[in-house]
Amino acid sequence: MESNIYQVYEDEIQSLEEEIETLAREYENNQLESTLYSDEKILMPVKPFQRESHEEYEEPEFLPDLKAWFNSLESDLSFLMKFTGICPENCSRKTLEKTGNKAIQNYRLSGKCHSLPFDLEFQLLETQSEEGTSATVTDLSIIMESDEYCDISKIMSRAEEEGNLLLFFRAFSNFAQWCKHRKCTFLHFKVVC
Repeated sequence: MESNIYQVYEDEIQSLEEEIETLAREYENNQLESTLYSDEKILMPVKPFQRESHEEYEEPEFLPDLKAWFNSLESDLSFLMKFTGICPENCSRKTLEKTGNKAIQNYRLSGKCHSLPFDLEFQLLETQSEEGTSATVTDLSIIMESDEYCDISKIMSRAEEEGNLLLFFRAFSNFAQWCKHRKCTFLHFKVVC
């Protein structure tokens, strides 16, 4: 029984290590330069799970400043939510297919942007080659709960057709911000009249 528990942990650790390696390759290939995070800070939470051999099991030693690192990530996320107005509320991921160099994952994301709700569902096709890892968004579906926002429907349709998440987030963020300003302005006129 105890060996089954260790095997589950081993499998989860191996999965996380593979995901970290993939992200590290993506980072190197895209040559992202960020002043917010250094390579050492990004890889810090992974160090307790790295081992010399997969056969031997060692109790992970958690870093004392891991809590501080998570607090730093929370403050960065809070800053991004204030800056963009996008507040994710629920995100789920389901792996549909995984082969040697290809993985298809289904994502569902819901949240609000300046109080306007949105739901996204898309598939992410990740392929690994000698040049690196590439990711392609397919089957993007954008769901908006209200028909009163028909002004943005053309842009949302274009984002769905192209599978362009960046276009969606940029356009929806700007649209939601202007909706917020319009509501505030109309509220001002209602109070004056």
